[in-house]
Amino acid sequence: MRVGIITVSDKGSKGEREDLSGPAIKEIVKADAYEYAIVPDEQKEISGKIREFTDKKSCDLVLTTGGTGLSPRDVTPEATRAVIDREIPGIAEIIRSESYKIKDRAMLSRAIAGSRRKALIINLPGSPRAVKECLKVVLPVIPHALEVLEKGSVECG
Repeated sequence: MRVGIITVSDKGSKGEREDLSGPAIKEIVKADAYEYAIVPDEQKEISGKIREFTDKKSCDLVLTTGGTGLSPRDVTPEATRAVIDREIPGIAEIIRSESYKIKDRAMLSRAIAGSRRKALIINLPGSPRAVKECLKVVLPVIPHALEVLEKGSVECG
């Protein structure tokens, strides 16, 4: 599996803040290869990086971290929605539901998930702790989701 990790952070993209969430993702998600980038909270740059990772770098899974809140600069869901073929609402719903059990502010997340061609794209929160909690919830279903995206049809029973 080839994984793309995109940290969305104005300060991180300028080198003013160390990215801890991107490395946390890499530590948790075991993959054959990784692509990694830090981009500012700019919709065109986020969308462009997702397209690059899926279309040119052949990433099977793209995980974004950051930019999913209520701030006017938080545009990761809009950038993701602009490039996905289909939304997969259950992933974001279960992440919010399980995260809410830990922290009530999880209900404020606007994160989404979807597919682009044969790649799965999931928005994650910006904090390393929240990234770990959310990945714990979704990692078990990722292999099956990627298999369905790759083959188009598999037995789910």
